Amino acid sequence: MIKRFIYTQISKAQQDTPVVMITGARQTGKSTFCQQLLKDGIFSGSYVTLDDPSVLAAAQSDPMGFLLDIGENVIIDEVQRAPEIFLSLKKLIDDNRNRRIILTGSANVMLQPKVADSLAGRIETHHLWPFSVDEINGRKSVFLDILINDEKNFESIPTRWEEIIGLIRRGGYPEVVNRLSESRRAKWLQVYLESILQKDIRDLANIDGLIYMPRILNLLSVRVGSTINMSDIARLTGIKNSSFQRYMALLEQVFMIVKIPAWTPNTEGQFVKSPKIFLNDTGLLCQLENSGDDLLQDRTQAGHFVENFIAMEILKQISWFNDPIKLMHFSMHKGAEVDLVIEDQKKMIYGIEIKSKTSLKPDDFKGLKKLAQLAGNKFKKGILLYTGEHVLSGFGGKNLQAVPINNVWGK
Repeated sequence: MIKRFIYTQISKAQQDTPVVMITGARQTGKSTFCQQLLKDGIFSGSYVTLDDPSVLAAAQSDPMGFLLDIGENVIIDEVQRAPEIFLSLKKLIDDNRNRRIILTGSANVMLQPKVADSLAGRIETHHLWPFSVDEINGRKSVFLDILINDEKNFESIPTRWEEIIGLIRRGGYPEVVNRLSESRRAKWLQVYLESILQKDIRDLANIDGLIYMPRILNLLSVRVGSTINMSDIARLTGIKNSSFQRYMALLEQVFMIVKIPAWTPNTEGQFVKSPKIFLNDTGLLCQLENSGDDLLQDRTQAGHFVENFIAMEILKQISWFNDPIKLMHFSMHKGAEVDLVIEDQKKMIYGIEIKSKTSLKPDDFKGLKKLAQLAGNKFKKGILLYTGEHVLSGFGGKNLQAVPINNVWGK
């Protein structure tokens, strides 16, 4: 069994927090992860899933009675199916702060104001993404430790373009990782997409026009790594902007898309404030764009696939990193941009630019230089990830480095 690296964070959280919420898209391994917590004795209690119709009916009809029946310490799987239980859960937690509950959700039930308010101060939320390369390889990358804590230096590592594209095409969904045949992987991803769009989203919102969802996802897939003009995509799909905004919210609620907010300095200027959009898995991205071997031949076409891949790998690493850090992006209307910006607890800024090419020129660092100028004393370090093999210090200026891209996930 592949070890999930948020294991330690969940273990610590349930020791001092009444409710631990584990969110993530369907089929990312939440149920398996919870069963492992029980097996290892990290969590001592019972397990129920609201995917069971009879259990769901009990939870919906009598939330308090349901919670009293299942015991003090319990894992409740797929809790988004019965948001009715949260108010009763608050009462039970307030009556007994030693009660321990682990909840899982394939839809972000915490976006509902009444749910979020009911457990304020009583809940800690963690996200389980599809497998990272680190988890599949069985070793944690030290990328964030090097970037933020200066624990050691980045390494000159030979980069194989075929390996990078192979990782992008596979993605990290457990079922896909376990399938050896490319055609069987593609079949699973196809069925998975259909299931999310036709069932999960329909369960969340009884709205007309779900027929537009595949079209919306396809339009988003070619724009990953970019800020999104909502009105333009709404026009291309032929639906009202207000409806499009609702569809986007639903895709975010089931964790299909990820929004990365913009970093802006405390000054006036022509700064882009819209979030960047990424898909939660590059295997799904390849499925949507019907891309495969063609990525090997065209690094320019592969650019947004590479950026999506690196952004998600870093997000996964942030989920188990010891210190809380924020992931953002930086962009100006006049052209300067940095793909990813990390802000640590001390508000120090780290820029990450991502290139799929093997050779660099000084102009490739212009976004990082602008970020350093605007961040001033808060700018700690900037790196340009590229597909060459050498660490190039001082190539772009002070506190800037070019770093082989596979430093993100190690050798």
